[in-house]
Amino acid sequence: MKQILLLIIVCFSSIGYAQDVAILKYNGGGDWYANPTAVTNLVTFANTNIKTTISKNPQAVAVGSEDLFNYPMLFMTGHGNIFFSDNEAENLRNYLISGGFLHISDNYGLDKFIREEIKKVFPKLEFKEIPSSHAIFNQTFKFPNGMPKIHEHDKKPAQGFGIFYEARLVILYDYETDLSDGWEDELIHNNPKSVREKALKMGSNIIEYAFKN
Repeated sequence: MKQILLLIIVCFSSIGYAQDVAILKYNGGGDWYANPTAVTNLVTFANTNIKTTISKNPQAVAVGSEDLFNYPMLFMTGHGNIFFSDNEAENLRNYLISGGFLHISDNYGLDKFIREEIKKVFPKLEFKEIPSSHAIFNQTFKFPNGMPKIHEHDKKPAQGFGIFYEARLVILYDYETDLSDGWEDELIHNNPKSVREKALKMGSNIIEYAFKN
């Protein structure tokens, strides 16, 4: 097993992979396909403002697929149930500890499911609130107060939680804000331009951080 994992790490870090973002497809019945315009709009903004060259046609990748290792960053959202099999949890864990990054956007209703499933991926790790001093809030765009508030759910403050593996942030979970609502086409949620801009800037920071770390 150690030899297999070492081979994965070498392939992931040394050979190179497309600098693209993929949408994580999961089982359990939840709508992993929610916010269909979000990632495309974020990529367009990032390509313009932080000079990335990401494909504007993001691919959906199943959590148990080896194709995860083709992408430095995965995006995940939805409203309902999520289920990771043992093999899927292991595959996602190997991806993350080999240099990958996962951004989870709580699209309201995701919280109680995602926390349970992430425990399958990292049984000994807990989500920790990410301080505003962390690099992810201080890339090209600065967020001195941490995670910005984009979409209202339960009158709670926006928070950014993370899973840290060997001191590296490998999972970012935006909670009570739904960044990806702010990335969607303007007419879908009727968010003001200033709110959409905050969401897109924070999303660009996430991409920038994920590609560099």
